[in-house]
Amino acid sequence: MVVVQTKTKDNVFLVAKVAVQQSVKPENVQDAMYKLSNVHAQIDSYVSDVVRSQLPMMTLDESFEKKDDVSHAIQDKLTKEMAAYGFQIHKALVTELQPDSSVQESMNEINKQKRLRDASIMAAEAEKIKIVKAAEASADAAQLQGEGIARQRRAIIDGLRDSITHGTQESLSTEKVSELLLITQYFETLRDIAANTRAQTVFLPHSAGAVADVASQIRNGVLQAGAPGQRM
Repeated sequence: MVVVQTKTKDNVFLVAKVAVQQSVKPENVQDAMYKLSNVHAQIDSYVSDVVRSQLPMMTLDESFEKKDDVSHAIQDKLTKEMAAYGFQIHKALVTELQPDSSVQESMNEINKQKRLRDASIMAAEAEKIKIVKAAEASADAAQLQGEGIARQRRAIIDGLRDSITHGTQESLSTEKVSELLLITQYFETLRDIAANTRAQTVFLPHSAGAVADVASQIRNGVLQAGAPGQRM
């Protein structure tokens, strides 16, 4: 096991651990015995040279991503250089890259904050979808309610017209039907107020004929609003 301390391109110091598997070539036993006095020191030197030439060109993230590239570079270097001394390199593996503890804590904190930010964004998006869907549902409900009220009033108008003109050749005008509908709703309102035991109502002098006055005012207001403006 070879342990090498170096730094990355973004000036982060780390310790690289490299495991080297080697053996002596049977035909070069003499070279392996007498050409080198310290085989392990020589291998450590070659490994340190490769590691300190490769990792300083990478950022910390890249060093973890390209760990296999560093392993191949070390194996190629050792295979070429140690062959002259009768050694065969089977494998050179970068087994661990260990930054300083403070750097590890910083990286963990960055990942933590990133995940918290992503979670906050997802929660906000989910809340946005809930609000949008609730608004769409409310709009659809209001639309359906309006359509239901319109159909209900249309059925009431048709029923009133048929009940009054049944068996006769007469027909009611739009104004008369509107007044009749207002009178009907007027009495229905009085009925609903009377049915509610907790209602607090102030009664003013009124009569059913006042509804005709209200209908007349509404009709006149619509006609005046639809009339073209006069030029000064």
